[in-house]
Amino acid sequence: MGPFMSPFNNLLCMLLGISFTVWFTLLLVFIIVPAIFGVSFGIRRLYMKTLLKVFEWATMRMERGAKEKNHLLYKPCSLNSIIAKESTSLEEELKDIRRNCSSPELDDSASITTDPSPSSSEFDMSDAFYFCRRGIESIVDDEVTKCFTAEELESWNLLTRSNYNFNHISSRLTVLWGLGVVIRYGFLLPLRMKNFLSEKVHLMCYRICVRALTAIITYHHSENKPKNGGICVANHTSPIDVIILASDGCYAMVGQIHGGLMGLIQRSMVKACPHIWFERSEVKDRHLVAKRLSDHVKDKSKLPILIFPEGTCINNTSVMMFKKGSFEIGSTVYPVAIKYDPRFGEAFWNSSQFGMMNYLLRMMSSWAIVCSVWYLPPMIRQEGEDAMQFANRVKAAIARQGGLVDLLWDGGLKRGKVKDTFKEEQQKLYSKILVGTQEVRSRS
Repeated sequence: MGPFMSPFNNLLCMLLGISFTVWFTLLLVFIIVPAIFGVSFGIRRLYMKTLLKVFEWATMRMERGAKEKNHLLYKPCSLNSIIAKESTSLEEELKDIRRNCSSPELDDSASITTDPSPSSSEFDMSDAFYFCRRGIESIVDDEVTKCFTAEELESWNLLTRSNYNFNHISSRLTVLWGLGVVIRYGFLLPLRMKNFLSEKVHLMCYRICVRALTAIITYHHSENKPKNGGICVANHTSPIDVIILASDGCYAMVGQIHGGLMGLIQRSMVKACPHIWFERSEVKDRHLVAKRLSDHVKDKSKLPILIFPEGTCINNTSVMMFKKGSFEIGSTVYPVAIKYDPRFGEAFWNSSQFGMMNYLLRMMSSWAIVCSVWYLPPMIRQEGEDAMQFANRVKAAIARQGGLVDLLWDGGLKRGKVKDTFKEEQQKLYSKILVGTQEVRSRS
């Protein structure tokens, strides 16, 4: 048996490999690529029309087979009740019941008279029949319960959930139903497992990027990894910070919408995951930004938000001022410290000197990208602590863990001018010194 089993195993492996290749190619060509570029091949509409034609044929074949085998087709009863009811008033029904229950021949000597009218204040034993009948009708034909039961279809959609057991009427119908089972459970179900597939595809893509950069990453304290409904904040050295973190877990990104290559990447990413991208005009609206972030973290099913509060890349030696916007939301903050080893390649992106393509070329031509990532314990805003104090406390923890210098300066000074308030503060300080010196001289 040994010599025969080896070719069989090879054939089985080859068939499995071909099946996976075909499935992945279809996924790439007909789902991922159209989603990236926002185009439609019209396949879904063609699929819908084809299904309708198949359903039509299956229904006609089912009806013909039911007649041949004397089966009774179940028709939907959402509009027709099980019990025929007439819209009559309570007074009319009681009057009819009393009239039908009254005896046509009464003893002349009897002093009892029967009044068939329900307007009489006296109780009549026949009235109980009305309430008994209504009670039984409500049990048999419950209008409320029917509203929570799936409606039976006049046509058959090849699912055993409707018109059950009609798949056995004919052999051709059975074959078609079996083919439908294979398509629904073997092809459509895996494609529709969006959350599972999205997470796996995200991790796979980022890990491919990590390997392309020959990135060697050491993750510390993985038990503190960010969880859904929280905000992950990290120091920012390079655009590949995103790849470094996302290769170990999935995040929802936050940032400004860009053009060019970066814009294409952003538009592609948002189709697979609810990332938060802002227009340039929206970034300045702090209330809009805070609301978008707050709405995201309230949904515990959504991925944790990844934010770089410095707002710009710093040269791997320091941590500069954290913008307080992401610390005003009141959500749990998961600090992360990233430290690169510059001996193998310079990861810092000086955006004022190098464009994105030039920077990526420099990264791809480096010996390697070696870095360490520390997941710090989650932090929450303390009572009486404002957003800026909370931001500084988180920044200090990241700087301490990563061995970085904790600076109070705004990273935006890389491109902008020093604010007038800083100049005025120095001028006031110098003027006080001058005034004080003059007072000392006058006294002496």
